Amino acid sequence: MPLLPVLVLLPMAMALIAVVAGRCGHWLRDLLVSLTGAVIFGLCVLVTLQGGGAYSIPAFCGFGLNFRADGFRMLYSCVASFMWMMTGFFTPDYMSHGHARTRYSFFNLMTLGATLGVFLSDDLYTTFIFFEIMSFTSYVWVAQEETPGALKAAGTYLAVAVIGGLTTLMGLFLLYFHLGTLSFDGLQTAMAAAGDKPVLTVATWLTLVGFAGKAGMFPVHIWLPKAHPVAPAPASALLSGILTKSGIFGLIVICSRLMPGNEAFGNALLILASITMFMGALLALFSVDLKRTLACSSMSQVGFIAVGLSMMVLLGEHGSLAAYGTVMHMANHSLIKLVLFMCAGVVYMNAHALDLNEIRGFGRKKPLLHIAFFLGATSIACIPPIGSGYNSKSLLHEAILELIVHNQEHGHIWMPYKAAEILFLISGGLTVAYMIKLYICIFWQKNPTRQEEYDSQRGYMRPLSAAAILLSAIVLPFLGALPEMTLGFLGEQSAHFFGQHAVEHAIPYFSAANLEGAAISIGIGLAVYLLIVRPLLMKNEDGVRVYVNRWPAKLDLEELLYHPVLMDILPAASDLVVGTLARLPDSKLVKVVIPACITGVIRFFAELPENLVMLGRGTIFSKRRAHKGIPVGTPLTYGVGKLLNAVASLLNRTFLRRKPLRTDFEYILAASWHELKEDTRTLTVSVSFGLLLLCVGLLLTCLYLMR
Repeated sequence: MPLLPVLVLLPMAMALIAVVAGRCGHWLRDLLVSLTGAVIFGLCVLVTLQGGGAYSIPAFCGFGLNFRADGFRMLYSCVASFMWMMTGFFTPDYMSHGHARTRYSFFNLMTLGATLGVFLSDDLYTTFIFFEIMSFTSYVWVAQEETPGALKAAGTYLAVAVIGGLTTLMGLFLLYFHLGTLSFDGLQTAMAAAGDKPVLTVATWLTLVGFAGKAGMFPVHIWLPKAHPVAPAPASALLSGILTKSGIFGLIVICSRLMPGNEAFGNALLILASITMFMGALLALFSVDLKRTLACSSMSQVGFIAVGLSMMVLLGEHGSLAAYGTVMHMANHSLIKLVLFMCAGVVYMNAHALDLNEIRGFGRKKPLLHIAFFLGATSIACIPPIGSGYNSKSLLHEAILELIVHNQEHGHIWMPYKAAEILFLISGGLTVAYMIKLYICIFWQKNPTRQEEYDSQRGYMRPLSAAAILLSAIVLPFLGALPEMTLGFLGEQSAHFFGQHAVEHAIPYFSAANLEGAAISIGIGLAVYLLIVRPLLMKNEDGVRVYVNRWPAKLDLEELLYHPVLMDILPAASDLVVGTLARLPDSKLVKVVIPACITGVIRFFAELPENLVMLGRGTIFSKRRAHKGIPVGTPLTYGVGKLLNAVASLLNRTFLRRKPLRTDFEYILAASWHELKEDTRTLTVSVSFGLLLLCVGLLLTCLYLMR
């Protein structure tokens, strides 16, 4: 049997067996889950070494399921299965005093199978099927503790997943209707043949919504800062490190297959990515909860990754560096958050608190935890050379600079991209600031009330948990110090899936320009910590400096916008529409106005022929009226006579009152005209008779002469 469907179906089958094993004993169930993670990781490595492959299950749900294991998909499946294996080793220790552990194990393995289904999919239909399965199975992670906060956060997570999934499904329907395919290989060709249709742009944005929601991008990020603090630490590591990357996977397909080189789409994505990058870092800086800080950090890092994707779109075929930086930062963030969230889990399962004021000083005299957290913190803060995040962020920064130079050389707008670069460096500085805050709080500051308790703890984690954390953490400095052998190989193998060619020259990771960019961000981070965190985000309370959350609660986007719209405005509008429709049968509109309108319309059309006939008789077919004549004379004599009458009347009223003139000139002129006309007629007749006699005489004379 091919290995690809085994990778997807085996975890789901083992999830059912884990339920039975849980009835036999917790140790058997935990062993089964841990071994499943290890086996899946081994199979992923084996498939990768074999060069991948493809497999299809035809006619499944109509379209069939299609899987392919190429460079990027297989390597990221290895990253996902490695994280599941490490969290599987850590979970028994963390959940030893938890409840519903069998339920957690079942949905944990179900989510593993669904996640691998997403990363190994070869068309958007297969991606969507496993994407939705993953959304519903991971819901249980968030609701695991069943506290009011956990259930509320789980509701938010499920709402974003369902609404986003339905929106994505609408986009897929439109894409398939207009392109005729959802295959990754066929989408780009079909898109180029279809041309620039607005409906395809709409379909692309609809498809993007669900993936962006799972990734935690602004403005559909609202679940992420709330779900991580309430979920178990192993689940938080997977939610942050892998499930957000399943959303990024969808964004990669959209950017590389549907919108490569589309400037409008790239600019819009850059705006959303920049807001996500900066807002996540700002929220993390203000947070006083350990896991919430890491959750907001995940939102910020997703923004960095999305910036890389936007650069890849805007640079078109020259976006190889952006693609390298994107996939490298994906892997870095996954592994870094695996370490940091497991460290947070160690803190919580011993201190039973996450508030920075409660856990401050916990890490003192705990070298293993200190080393692991330090490696994770330096990696996400991009501290060279051991900070693995430095390499990926340097490539993302280079991609922004490359776009700026390209636009300057071609006379295009470049200032907005310069602003994006500045925001990129500032966000990197905020990352340094909040990681310094966490590191100093946990490992250097002293707790005024519980420090002795923390210092006396020796067996604060089991050997298997310690091995999982240290093995995960020790990978990070190798990624940072040897980028060509590790992250560079990942970028080279992933370039084809991103629609880019492999970089042909050696990448100068530790060049002066890259080190300068890192130094700027580090400098900003130190300044923010010294000038903002310590003086403004801390206060004196009973002689002790304590952390305070100064972020306004009113700025919660869910409570400010989404909750009123979905829970108040839309229901009220629906009630108004439904109530109006229900009252219509008994309303005056239906009983009086509409019948009167219908009767008027019918009468109008019934009388239309007769009205047209009457209109024609009154206009086109009407008889010409005889011209009204004048009383006497001709128009000329009558007009002149009336004028003389007016003059005579004026003179009679002024100068000739004693001897007034007559005022019947129209008749005088008419009579005169008549006499003139008669005389003229008489004269004409006389002349005509004389001329007639002359003609007769001339005729007789001619006859006489001709004889």
